[in-house]
Amino acid sequence: MANYAIDYQRTASTVAAGSLGSIVSDATTPRRGELYDIMFGSEAAAADNPFQYRLQRCTAPGTCTAVVPVAIDPADSVALADAGENHTVTPTYTADAIVLHVALNQRATFRWQAVRDDCRLIYPATPNNGFGLWTPVSAAVVITAQFHMCER
Repeated sequence: MANYAIDYQRTASTVAAGSLGSIVSDATTPRRGELYDIMFGSEAAAADNPFQYRLQRCTAPGTCTAVVPVAIDPADSVALADAGENHTVTPTYTADAIVLHVALNQRATFRWQAVRDDCRLIYPATPNNGFGLWTPVSAAVVITAQFHMCER
């Protein structure tokens, strides 16, 4: 099973309803994906701004800049998943399908790791299905995230 790192950055000038990044199964060659490590925070000037971050299931990636998942082992093939950042159109989120919800101050960084293989956050091998990371308010602040994932 190949493992990949996906680096996301939301710039202060390209904010679509708080979207940060998305990862979905490819439309033509879908594969099941599993997130096992998620990190996010802000590298903007320190400020006391509270944020909520939501990792939510989605059924369409929205309009965004493509991000290439990087194979952690360079001998592995390229990922089939489609990742994107700097959304101008938000992903199509599934109502009430929030799998991770974190309240965080802008000065803080957050990391979530699956404690066991059977605790990973999984998206199906269904075209354009996956996850989007977003904040419920559109604040013009730079946010960076990194997902580690694998495909089955």
